[in-house]
Amino acid sequence: MKKQKSKAIPPPVRGKRGPRPRNSVTLKMVAREAGVSASTASRIINRTVNVSDELRLAVEAAIAKFNFRPNAAARGLALGKTLTIGVVSQAMDSPFYGEGLRGIEHRLQQRGYAPLFMSGNWQEKEEIRCMEELINRGVDGIIMFAGCLGDAALKAYARKVPIVVTGRLLRAKGLVSMQVDDRNGAMVAMRHLLDLGHRRIAFVSGFENHPDANERLSGYRSALAAAGIAFDPQLVVPGDFHEEGGMQAVYQLMDANIPFTAMFCVNDQTAYGACLALFRKGMRVPDDVSVIGFDDLPSSTYRVPPLTSVRQSVQQLGDCSAEAILQLIAGRRPQITLPPVELVVRESTSRVAR
Repeated sequence: MKKQKSKAIPPPVRGKRGPRPRNSVTLKMVAREAGVSASTASRIINRTVNVSDELRLAVEAAIAKFNFRPNAAARGLALGKTLTIGVVSQAMDSPFYGEGLRGIEHRLQQRGYAPLFMSGNWQEKEEIRCMEELINRGVDGIIMFAGCLGDAALKAYARKVPIVVTGRLLRAKGLVSMQVDDRNGAMVAMRHLLDLGHRRIAFVSGFENHPDANERLSGYRSALAAAGIAFDPQLVVPGDFHEEGGMQAVYQLMDANIPFTAMFCVNDQTAYGACLALFRKGMRVPDDVSVIGFDDLPSSTYRVPPLTSVRQSVQQLGDCSAEAILQLIAGRRPQITLPPVELVVRESTSRVAR
């Protein structure tokens, strides 16, 4: 019996740079459809030329029609770039970092860049390792999405590669910093609790010397001072930005018989742990203790009870960080403003019981 040739896979066609599938889409096809030259189409795709909206939309329509995917390696070679951005976060399994990294990835993909994610785990040695490896891999820029690496080290790295760092205020050539208004956010949270009549308000902090934790502690103290309430250091308990830290803080306060009617937690994850510990101690939220967090993670809406929190759009912070590094790579000084923090009131806070 004569064996029949399969027609499932079209035979390759010999091109100038070797064989390619018959159904492959080329830049010339996109350019022809859009009514421009191939070089113009390339520059529009790479965003290296300013053109009218009409022309740009014509190219984008042609790309969508053919489902064209530019060859990243060839595109990077033409631009003299690798089209990769290093991203150093601290704990990729954290819901906070997950939101931020999602924002970074989405914006970079829109611009034809690929992120390389690494985790520093809140250890300076690990962050140094991440920075060195990413630079050695030739990334076009690095986003330090929070971290403990010193300002001097970041400035030194910025002389090698453009850097965007979140969670602190820092100015240097080749470096842009982006900081959420942590102090004001803490004051907003505290004013909410004070307006509800709470005066014994515990604060569960984060790691020692962490910039976010320090700024939120500063806001906590400032709000107390503005209300004429003396600062009580016994009500400040260190945490670790995780649920376990929130649980241990509640146990520490209750085991020491330190009275409190409300808790301001350094972030939502800490608040989750605090609520669980209060439940295990037979305390009701918010009837016995009001609890407020910071970040307003998506899961805070679905807690029992739903958590009152200070909203900072973590995904938007990631998106803005990605846009900032792309502008820095393009030789522009980014002018990006983060949205202001705001209070989202839910069922975990109520007026103090009399």
